[in-house]
Amino acid sequence: MDDRPMSRTDRVVDSITRMILDGELAAGDRLPVEAELAEHLEVSRGSLREGVRALAVLGVLDVRQGDGTYVSSLAPERLLGPVGLLVELQGAGHARDTHAVRRLLEGEAAAAAARRSDDDASSAAREALARASAALADGDHEAFLDADMAFHGALARWSGNPVLTALLDALAGRTTRHRRWRGQAVPDADARAHAWHTQILDAVARGNQDEARTLTQAHLLETERELP
Repeated sequence: MDDRPMSRTDRVVDSITRMILDGELAAGDRLPVEAELAEHLEVSRGSLREGVRALAVLGVLDVRQGDGTYVSSLAPERLLGPVGLLVELQGAGHARDTHAVRRLLEGEAAAAAARRSDDDASSAAREALARASAALADGDHEAFLDADMAFHGALARWSGNPVLTALLDALAGRTTRHRRWRGQAVPDADARAHAWHTQILDAVARGNQDEARTLTQAHLLETERELP
């Protein structure tokens, strides 16, 4: 247990977060003016500003110059954005760890997608698959990479779970350089990925949860094993 005293900045972060959790502040609400809020929280204006800056970095608050500070939308994709930065800062030595987490989550996303109908996500996945096929025919790796990311993004949205979707977007978006390296360094990597995607989409469309999960995890495990 950490017995260190809480700093004034930490107290600001904790207090504003508690105000949101307790319903005193809701998404889109404007925070009280600085002097009033500092007095309410019993901190200096400097400490208040530091705490507000920290919450803005985390996506909890929006600081609008000349207009005040507002609670953000609190949407999962906004709050989970810093996860992507965390992944990137881990560096190449942790690439396999990142991909392992992504493999587990994306397998569950595929299974969840197989349980539900989503015409928009289905159309997006099929369109991404068609673009990937054209990119393969043209030998355009960058276009294939864009289509690859679009396919995985559509599959995540198909799950119907916005938190899971946001996590996968944060993880997948920060693994682009590893996927680019693999496509250029590993023979037929793009073609094999496309074959996996075709099978995964078929399993999801048929509503076979176990097959969708297994195929997705097998596809990403193959990718992990080929990382440097």
